[in-house]
Parts: sequence; structure tokens; C-alpha cells
Amino acid sequence: MRLDGPESRNIEDRRGQGGSRGGGRGLAVGGGLGGVVLVVICLALGIDPSVLFMDEGGVPTQQTQQTQQARPGPGGEATAGGDAERRFVAQVLGDTELVWKAQFRQLGRPYQDPVLVLFNGAVQSGCGAAQSQVGPFYCPNDQRIYIDLGFMAQLQRQLGANGDFAAAYIVAHEVGHHVQQQLGILDLTRSLQQQAGELTEANAIQVRVELQADCFAGLWARQADQARAILEKGDVEEGLNAAAAVGDDRLQRRAQGQVQPESFTHGSSQDRVRWFRTGLERGELAACDTFAGLR
Repeated sequence: MRLDGPESRNIEDRRGQGGSRGGGRGLAVGGGLGGVVLVVICLALGIDPSVLFMDEGGVPTQQTQQTQQARPGPGGEATAGGDAERRFVAQVLGDTELVWKAQFRQLGRPYQDPVLVLFNGAVQSGCGAAQSQVGPFYCPNDQRIYIDLGFMAQLQRQLGANGDFAAAYIVAHEVGHHVQQQLGILDLTRSLQQQAGELTEANAIQVRVELQADCFAGLWARQADQARAILEKGDVEEGLNAAAAVGDDRLQRRAQGQVQPESFTHGSSQDRVRWFRTGLERGELAACDTFAGLR
């Protein structure tokens, strides 16, 4: 990738602080905080799912503390003090701000930038306490994205989703959830999920939320490339591979040897690739309507 633009100022670096800030309760999206997919990711990585929960006082478990020590960069390279990885994420976030401000101007409304929180081991968010193993996630309560860069790189390696653009796709996906919050989509889908009669139906709605965030990530890449030529040879393939790697079916098959579509909360590999590609090829909000048929 070629990221020559300014770094976002909306980075809150809490690395080394542990779960030091208090928070409320709520529904976080994008990182698997809800249910089966989170456990499946843990099993796929050989992690005991119990480490996801804080002990009293929000203290990380021993395994989580060990996870903090590895701090590779987005492409898997080692970095000194995390400066390179922080700069990369800040540049990606800054580029998403340019794209989404332009998109919202076309809608005649302002775009409020999200804050991206860097942490390691454990964190307190507006949606409650979380450990690194939940993966990157977005909390609509405080409009913040939470990422443990070391664990994200570990997750990429374990799932075979390597490369700088694969890492950028992850950041852009979480920003996509913030866009949904700004547009009122998350509030609408929460209402639909509360009205759903069965868990399977609620999961199906959540899948549409995640697939739209994938499409928004593709939209960002298309618009940013047209404006600033950020993509290099192989970047698109990295993004598509990352989308496929985190499909519910692939994760479930890897963890338990079988696939249970009724428990999907993020979408199959095929669907995630399809919607990321749709955003990448079309580059417009109207193309990312994953909710057709629900209204």
C-alpha cells in the first residue's frame, strides 16, 4: 500500500495501561464479542475461551499478559516500540476520514470521526470489559474502535490473512461499523434483533450488519485508490483473502470440523468476499444495501 496522507489525530494509545478505564454495557460489533464466532476463533487459535473474561478488578489473565509481549507490525514484521504499527493504523484511519467525510458531504450531512483505541491485553470500553482475544471491535456507545495490534497480527498469521492491505481491511471494516452508527443503521438493526423471534433470525440480521461493513471497507479502498492511488499489486488479493479467512464457515470448519450456518454472525467466506468485492468494484453507498428484503 501507498499511504502518504496525514495520520489521524483520533488515536488514543492505552497500550501498557491494561483495563484502566471504566465503561458501560452494550453491544459491540465487528470483533466477535457476541457468542459462537468468538469462541470458534479462540478454538481455532488454540486459546482457552475462558481467558476472554476478566478476573475481579479487570486484571488480564496470565495467558493474555503473555500475548502482549509479541508486537509484530501489520505485515508480520517486528517493530521497535510499536511506532511503525501505530503510524500505519493512524494513516489508514486518516485515509478513511477523508473518504467518509466526502461521502457524507454528498448526503448533505456531517461525518463525525471515530476514535481508535490501541490497547494490549485488556481494555475497558463503553460496551464493557474486553480482552485482546475478542479481536478488533467497535463500540457504538462511545463510538470507539478497539484494537490490540499484537493480537491482530497474531490473528492474521494464524488465519493466513497476511499483508498490509489485509490489516487495513480490518481497520476499514471497523470504521464501517462507525459509518453504520452515524447513519442510524445499528440502532435499526438492534431494534430488528429485539423483535426477532429466534436466535437464528437475530444472527441472520447480524450477518447483514457485518457484510455491509465489509462492503464499506471495499468502498473506502475504491474511493481512496481513485483519489490517492493507494493500492499496489497484490493488495486487492490480500483484502479478498482476509475477507475469506474470517468467514464463519471457514472458522467453524477449522475449529470443530463442521459448519453450522444457523449460528453464523459474520457471514460465510463466499459472502464476505462477495460484499467486499462489491464495495471495491462499485465504490458507492447504494451498492452496499445488504438489508434488501428486511424492510
